[in-house]
Amino acid sequence: MRSPAAAAGASSGADFPDALPSPTSPATTPSHPSPGRHYYLAVDRTQFKMRTLLELLGVVADRRGGLPIAICVSSRDELDAVCAAVANLPFVSMSPLYSDQAEAERASILEKFRQETIQWNQTSKATDISESSKPDSMGTKLSIIVATDACLPLSAMAEAPLMARVLINYELPTKKEAYLRRMSICLAADGIVINMVVGGEVAILKALEENSGLLIAEMPIHVSEIL
Repeated sequence: MRSPAAAAGASSGADFPDALPSPTSPATTPSHPSPGRHYYLAVDRTQFKMRTLLELLGVVADRRGGLPIAICVSSRDELDAVCAAVANLPFVSMSPLYSDQAEAERASILEKFRQETIQWNQTSKATDISESSKPDSMGTKLSIIVATDACLPLSAMAEAPLMARVLINYELPTKKEAYLRRMSICLAADGIVINMVVGGEVAILKALEENSGLLIAEMPIHVSEIL
């Protein structure tokens, strides 16, 4: 396993020791394709996790400015921590979903994110983003929404799915149902899931993979290979 900094694009030059084996073995590889594409990003120690997320977002912004991203966490404390760190990034436009948020504010955030997603999809279809067009994409901020499982859009409230291009599971859900719910609510059909995994969570990742029939591969060193 490569260092988390290298997997996120080596933007900081940090080097951490290897930690996790691949969760997929030939005996457990699913025989059918899964919706979207699923990857894991290994983080050797919990204290490196936030820095790895920020490095990852920096690399993504460099390659795909304006990309709509959903970041999911499991607790309010982690939501607050992620929002505090990501809000300082100059290349990010971020909105959190809180449980005690006013209904009008929540509706405004969801609508803004959906409009940004529609705009990005239209732009990406009209333009074959390459090295020659990279300077244009670099000027657009990433559109990020951060939420706990309890605050994700609800169909019972007539809230439409987010349809983000990328779903980052900053905290890995422990249950298959939670993982699949995040996918169905947050992710576009051809989207990408990036699971941030600390050393002790490899067993949870393997269980999710086996129980859901998904193939979760190691994220390439060069993020551009999957974007």
